[in-house]
Amino acid sequence: MKKQLNFKNIIDKFFSYFSNDIAIDLGTATSLVYVKGKGIVINEPSVVAINQKTGQVLAIGEEAKKMVGRTPAYIVATRPLVDGVVSDFEVTEQMLKYFIEKVHKRKFIIGPRPRVIIGIPFGVTEVEKKAVQDAAKNAGAREVFLIEEPMAAAIGARLAVQEPGGNFVVDIGGGTTEVAVISLGGVVIAKSLRAAGDRLNQDIIDFVEQEYKLLIGERGAEEAKIRIGSACDLKDKKEIPLRGRNLITGLPEEILISDLDIRKALQKTIKQIITAIKTTVEETPPELLADIMEKGICLAGGGSLLRGLNVLIQQEVKIPTKLIEDPVTAVARGAGLVLENLDELQEVLTETENLAPPK
Repeated sequence: MKKQLNFKNIIDKFFSYFSNDIAIDLGTATSLVYVKGKGIVINEPSVVAINQKTGQVLAIGEEAKKMVGRTPAYIVATRPLVDGVVSDFEVTEQMLKYFIEKVHKRKFIIGPRPRVIIGIPFGVTEVEKKAVQDAAKNAGAREVFLIEEPMAAAIGARLAVQEPGGNFVVDIGGGTTEVAVISLGGVVIAKSLRAAGDRLNQDIIDFVEQEYKLLIGERGAEEAKIRIGSACDLKDKKEIPLRGRNLITGLPEEILISDLDIRKALQKTIKQIITAIKTTVEETPPELLADIMEKGICLAGGGSLLRGLNVLIQQEVKIPTKLIEDPVTAVARGAGLVLENLDELQEVLTETENLAPPK
């Protein structure tokens, strides 16, 4: 057994010399890649463009996103992850391979074999976990570790997750909202909601279609959400033009849409997120709740950037709520910190067959 471990250590040292170990926030909307010793080096959309006639991958990331809605019928720009989990195994594998090769491009290495930590939503099934592991291994990873996204976000926010005290994290990504209470290196209680940034975009599309009989695309909806979207009233009223196709005449049309319209559109999904937070608070043990009332609720993920969301949550839940520093990269930074300190933080990873026994 000892000889086997020594041999494994030699192999690990050999591959670590030629490969950069990486941590990946494999998001529904955006993927971020953290390289050990360097920080976040890739921040690209989780989009892959495929030629359906030949099965060839034409573009990945930023280049593929530019093609969305602008390609011939046989070229499809698709997202291989739905609600934070793998929906297309082969395309996910291609995307992971692209990230691994891009990280190692400057090293001129043929077939790099890095160790990889990947963030996954809380409560995914064993089958879904295995799909992520297998995709990463087939893409070239020699070892794959998984970390739950709320845990990674908490570590990225520099919360004391290993101490006996309550930490409350809400990670609003593209496909999922993760609400979790963390203490002693583990998730005490959590809710995973399939309502986040993408749902908010769809809410705007549906609202504009119903109220103005105008069909707009996802890019237009996202732009409206970012530019004038809010969870509560704004001091200054805002308006932006939206272009699309009139569903009655079939002709192109431009309308002016206000922040009040966008707020109405987002109301239902925001209420679902707040309900999940309230339910989690109700189920939290009193001792941990006392800590949380003092420390407050931490918001992470791109969806948390919606104007006034922290204010509305604080009003509804009666607990101080704050946006962490650089919320978009929290999961990637947290997974990266685990990568940098794997021996000390190994307990925060989910159980996988790849894990070495703790030292």
